Amino acid sequence: MRPFEVREAAVALLDAYRSGTPIPPLSTTYPSATIADAYRIQQEQVRSWSAAGDQVRGHKIGLVSAAIQRQMGVHEPDYGHLTASLFHPEHRPIPASAFIQPRIEPEIAFVLGAPLRGPGVTINDATRAVRHLLPALEIVDSRIRDWEITIVDTIADNASSGAVVLGTTPIDPAQVDLRSANCALLRNGTVAETGTAAAVLGTPFHALTWLANAIGALGVSLEPGQIVLSGSLTRAITIASGDRITADFPGIGTVTAVLAEHANELRHEPGAGVRRGPERRTDPPDTTSTATA
Repeated sequence: MRPFEVREAAVALLDAYRSGTPIPPLSTTYPSATIADAYRIQQEQVRSWSAAGDQVRGHKIGLVSAAIQRQMGVHEPDYGHLTASLFHPEHRPIPASAFIQPRIEPEIAFVLGAPLRGPGVTINDATRAVRHLLPALEIVDSRIRDWEITIVDTIADNASSGAVVLGTTPIDPAQVDLRSANCALLRNGTVAETGTAAAVLGTPFHALTWLANAIGALGVSLEPGQIVLSGSLTRAITIASGDRITADFPGIGTVTAVLAEHANELRHEPGAGVRRGPERRTDPPDTTSTATA
């Protein structure tokens, strides 16, 4: 893609955030777009959000299961940026109007205590860098019409990011064998999905290692205090206003997200925290000691 096309695609996605109207697949509009182009489009948006006062506080990893990689025709995960405005407090209502076509996934969140600077990061390096774990829920959303996405579309759309809710009790990673960790995802008290952390590249620590090396090749490092969502343990489920979603990770904890039945808040737009309603938090959780959301 030519530079003006990258900017044009980023503007289209930013407009979709503001208007709440999804756009046609970028992979159709720009059929020659590559994965590298998609990350350039993502970065254009990150720069826009940062210029508006938002801050990058971590990353999310997607496409971690072999099945979804086969579906997308790729052989490795993808990543997006977590900005401060994406974080919501646990149990407090999140306005349904903040999203276009939301789904939700249970994930293990890593809070880093040491930097990870790739390439060359090993799984032992990644394990030692984690200060603590938190149960997490990620609301994924797409600015692409009807979720008609290819790998180019989802990467360009910040890996289909929507919102993050973290649990509030940090867990020492040494106390948990993540290879055998499991999770139940409940919607309004009924189990909707179950899964295991082994679906995340065998262990979420492999996902963290991949991320550190992937962004390290671009000269970017993961820093202490940053949060990394390591990928979903289950299939994503569709959610709607009034839903109460809980992820239960035995031995790790639970986390609950509530999608508001009624809300007057403006639609979610990263980088524009001052425009959001009173229920919206513009600062991420403090992860320097105990994590709160």
